[in-house]
Amino acid sequence: MTASEPQGPSDAAAREAPAPPVLSAEVTTRVPQLLEAMRSVGTGLELHGTLDRICRTAAALADARYAAIGVFDAQGQGLADFVTCGVDEEVARRIGRRPDGRRGLLGALVREPSPVRLTDLTTDPRATGFPPGHPPMRSFIGVPIRVEGEIFGNLYLTEKADGGSFDVDDLHMVRLLAAEAGIAIGNARLYEAARRRERWIDGSVAVTTALLAGSDADDALSVVAEQARHLADSAAGIVLLTTQDGGLEVVAVSADRPAASLGVVIPADSPVVARLLAGRAVFATDAATDPRMLTRVAHRYGPTMMLPLQSGGRVLGALATPREAGAPPFTEAERTLATRFASQAALALMMAEAQRDRERLAVLEDRDRIARDLHDLVIQRLFATGMMLESAQRGSAVPAVRDGIGRAVDELDVTIQEIRTAVFALQQGAAEAPSGLRTRVTREINMAAVPLGFRPGHSFVGPIDRAVGELTGKNLVAALREALSNAFRHAGASRIEVVVDATVRLPDGTEGVRLTVADDGVGMPPGGRRSGLRNLARRAESLGGSSRYGPGIGHDGAGTTVTWEAPLRPTPTGQLRPPTTGD
Repeated sequence: MTASEPQGPSDAAAREAPAPPVLSAEVTTRVPQLLEAMRSVGTGLELHGTLDRICRTAAALADARYAAIGVFDAQGQGLADFVTCGVDEEVARRIGRRPDGRRGLLGALVREPSPVRLTDLTTDPRATGFPPGHPPMRSFIGVPIRVEGEIFGNLYLTEKADGGSFDVDDLHMVRLLAAEAGIAIGNARLYEAARRRERWIDGSVAVTTALLAGSDADDALSVVAEQARHLADSAAGIVLLTTQDGGLEVVAVSADRPAASLGVVIPADSPVVARLLAGRAVFATDAATDPRMLTRVAHRYGPTMMLPLQSGGRVLGALATPREAGAPPFTEAERTLATRFASQAALALMMAEAQRDRERLAVLEDRDRIARDLHDLVIQRLFATGMMLESAQRGSAVPAVRDGIGRAVDELDVTIQEIRTAVFALQQGAAEAPSGLRTRVTREINMAAVPLGFRPGHSFVGPIDRAVGELTGKNLVAALREALSNAFRHAGASRIEVVVDATVRLPDGTEGVRLTVADDGVGMPPGGRRSGLRNLARRAESLGGSSRYGPGIGHDGAGTTVTWEAPLRPTPTGQLRPPTTGD
């Protein structure tokens, strides 16, 4: 049965008043069957299962070959869902698209939901014809289903099994069943709403736990994106954080193709950004055609929610949950639950940020203490030892001894210089970092020397400072920090070599820069965590590059070599469409 069915004349009983009908003797004899049908309808709490059970029960009660329930959309102007009974998969495939309830007999019953009984629907003046492959249907009953006083949809029955027509008693029985169905549907909706709220609460707990567990920040943001995508039943979950120039940058994506969206930037002059940073949500029924959606990835999606990540009056960024094109729009309940989830995620982000600030402060205090100890104790003792060796060198008459002591003094001088470099790195704050890429790389290496217990070797190839763009340089330094951190925490290495080469050609022929960090540690254990390597890969892919790992520089390839490369000056992945009228 579809919205394009033909129609026929209705008899006088087709539009009886909705008051409870007087039951005839024949109906009275069918009361046990009706009671059993009503009991069957009331079992179970899953909404779609309840609708399917109502269809089957109604068809059996009225001895109908086909039954269906058309669920009204939010505006009450069409059908959002259409559940059938008696139409097998092959027939449904031949019919194709299900009715939308905007035309034909079904459209008329959507606009004027009241009981209808037709002897032959093919002759009804409201008919618009059957689609190809549709089974023949003549006798028809349509009854509205009310849930808590509001019209939920219509129950349709067609084709009396004996080939005859539905009588008034059939209509009365179906109306009584529809009243019970309204109660069952109401209970199912309440149950589903409770389950939906429970899922969103569980998702908020998972996000809070991940953010406060002290795990990698990128991993925690990925949890936010994954939970939002799952809970909103969307094609993607996207976390955007504010940029220095007032825009929003995609920093975490849960989707089938996350690399395509990662790093996309929505500029500060976008009306979407202005609304989100003002703490107001943005809802689009179709992102592909909405003039406010300026990014090049918007054309892939349909209904979209963009929610501010705000807590305590502060907006940290936004959470986007776009659905596939043609998917149903978000309901009011989904919007409300998603908004609460975004607020909880923002609060968790702020708490995690405060926690990281406390940890960072503790680290800085510890670094200051280490720097003071190195300067006031270690260097002074080394300097005193050097002076004693120089005195012993002057007092020795044996040339070999003098030469040996001289070499030892030289080594002490080098050691003192390296310790002073480490002290400088420990005392230098993040805001004091120099702008040159070569200097920033050297600084990261010097900072890593303290926890490692030795200074990694390093070399540069090509015009590093002049050739490498700021975006690539920023990500390269972050990748170096990640690689050195992994080597310190997991590798157990005694030697690390760092190479930055700005003269390479990427596989696609683009001029690029390659960072290589090689160690002689334990290598990559099978089944071990790969979050650090995933972070490196995401950074490279967002710029159009790549990241990989292989054997190290130890004996027989022991250890790990991480290779990270990206274009020197990548084309921004967040390229914008030209503004359109009304933006």
